[in-house]
Amino acid sequence: MNIALIAHDKKKDKIVEFCKKHVAILKQHGLFATGTTGTIVKEATNLPVHCFKSGPLGGDQEIGAQVANGKMDMIIFFRDPLTAQPHEPDVSALFRLSDVYEIPLASNPKTAELFFHSLK
Repeated sequence: MNIALIAHDKKKDKIVEFCKKHVAILKQHGLFATGTTGTIVKEATNLPVHCFKSGPLGGDQEIGAQVANGKMDMIIFFRDPLTAQPHEPDVSALFRLSDVYEIPLASNPKTAELFFHSLK
């Protein structure tokens, strides 16, 4: 299964915490991430993560293209709903694509935990 990992700046610590908790599951899957998130997760967990560009530089769109081409199976996107993002249209497009192609997308740690219970 290919899993995308994305987190806004104020949620990077949460995605690292989540990945550390679930490293045994994550190492069984292909991991992809936006640039900064992927780099931080790799450094914290030693998991192999393919990094796309940073979100504001097109990384969200690159992951969206993977979704549209049937190459992504799940998205973990810890977003910050209280901070305006300069690339909000890209974020909205990714959420739309996950709905169009019926790709599970967790936007917070509790939802991601539910997804990962099914992977155990």
